[in-house]
Parts: sequence; C-alpha cells; structure tokens
Amino acid sequence: MAAPGGDFLSPSNERRCRERLAGKGGSRGRSVAAAVLVPLCSVRGRPALLFTLRSRRLGGIHSGDVSFPGGKRDPSDPDAVATALRETREELGLELRESRVWGQLPALTDRGHLVAPVVANLGPLEDLRLTPSPDEVEEIFTLPLEHLLQEDNQGYTHFRGRGGRYGYTLPVFLKGPHRVWGLTAIVTERVLQLLAPGRYHPKTHVPGQRPPD
Repeated sequence: MAAPGGDFLSPSNERRCRERLAGKGGSRGRSVAAAVLVPLCSVRGRPALLFTLRSRRLGGIHSGDVSFPGGKRDPSDPDAVATALRETREELGLELRESRVWGQLPALTDRGHLVAPVVANLGPLEDLRLTPSPDEVEEIFTLPLEHLLQEDNQGYTHFRGRGGRYGYTLPVFLKGPHRVWGLTAIVTERVLQLLAPGRYHPKTHVPGQRPPD
C-alpha cells in the first residue's frame, strides 16, 4: 500500500520497508566492490533524499556527477553497511549509527562492479551538522520525495546498442538544482518504489532483464 505524502518516514512505513529489505542484500553485501548510502531525511518536516555533487578535484569519469555518499569497499570493512557508513563519515563528516540503517537494496552493476545501496534515515536535516570534505564533495542538496514522485519531474533516456538498435532505457530526475541520472537515478527509482509502491512507475527497461520486486 502506498504511503501518503507525509508518511514516507513514519514508523509504520519504516517497519514495512525494513521487512521488505530484510534479506534483499544477501549476506549484507560481503561480495560487493562498493557501497553507497541512500540518505533519507526530512527538511522542515518534508521527507526528502539527500544528494551530493562529486568534487571536480577527484577527476575521473564521475567527477562533477550527482551521487550518493559512497565508494569502494575497504579491506577492513566487514560488509556493505560498514562501507556505506564509513564513506558517509569521510565525505559528509557525519557519524551515523547503524540503527539508522533500514536495510540494503539488491546490488547493482556499475561498469562491471557490484555496488550495494544501503538505505538509512538521517532524521531532520536541521538537527545535523554536516562538514563535507572539499576534496570529495562540491555541494550537498536535497529533493523532496513528493518532487521526485511528480511525473513532470521525471524523464528517461533511451540508449542504443550495436547497429543503432534500441538497447535500454534509464530514468532521469529533472527540475532540481542538478539533473539526477545514471546509477544514482536507478537507485533513486528503486527507493521510490520501496517507499511509495504504486505511486512511482519505473522508467528502467533492459530487454531480457526482470524488473525488481
């Protein structure tokens, strides 16, 4: 059942989401190469998602992209949750308790590597003191969940395969401070499906691939 606008982060919806996420991450993502934290929060009482803009100092293909806090798994990380929490601490200066973690979405493939999305609720943004690392984060911004769920703010991109034939379709989220696309948009799509089943209609389409539950 879809959560009404103000109930996305309610205790009852949290319980439902935790139950759905239980087991989806397998053995807490011990075999993944990287993890991202999907930071739910509230801004002046409105449920939202927090995004970062990766610093251009980083270089590489993801420099300047919209993303979630995250990165490669360190050998000392016992699992994907530990990776996501460590990366969040390093990027945002935020020490997040594991009790804030709701669970883990199924891992996604990014350029041949498995990435585990870890869903957590930061709580009211006004109560947090974020100190982003300038070497990793250029900007922090939020988008209300209601904004993301409005069809006027959603789009998609068709990609062509060999010979110019249709390859696949990926979601894009528009009309915010920055365009949300790529892996971050796919993770956002899955979180919206988790939080508000029936309200968001997935844009991702990969021929021969079964959509996630």
